[in-house]
Amino acid sequence: MFQNFGLQIGPQYDPLFYDVMIYIVGTMLFAVFLLSAISFWLRRKGLGGQAAKEKWTQELEKYFQKEQIGLMPDEKHHW
Repeated sequence: MFQNFGLQIGPQYDPLFYDVMIYIVGTMLFAVFLLSAISFWLRRKGLGGQAAKEKWTQELEKYFQKEQIGLMPDEKHHW
C-alpha cells in the first residue's frame, strides 16, 4: 500500500489518484459534520419534539418524588 502511495509522488504520477483521495477524505469529513449536526439537533430538541421531552421529565420528576430519590434524608428514614 505504501509502495503504491510512494510511486504516486515520483515520475509515475497519476493525478486521478489524488482526485479520488480528496473526494474520499472530503466525503468522510462531510459525513462527520453531518452526523455531528444531527446529534446536536437531537440533543437540543429531542426525538419527539419539546412536548415529548417535557412529558418525559415530568414523569421522571413524579417518580423521584414518589420514591424520594435525590431528597435530603430526614429523621424517619435511616438508609
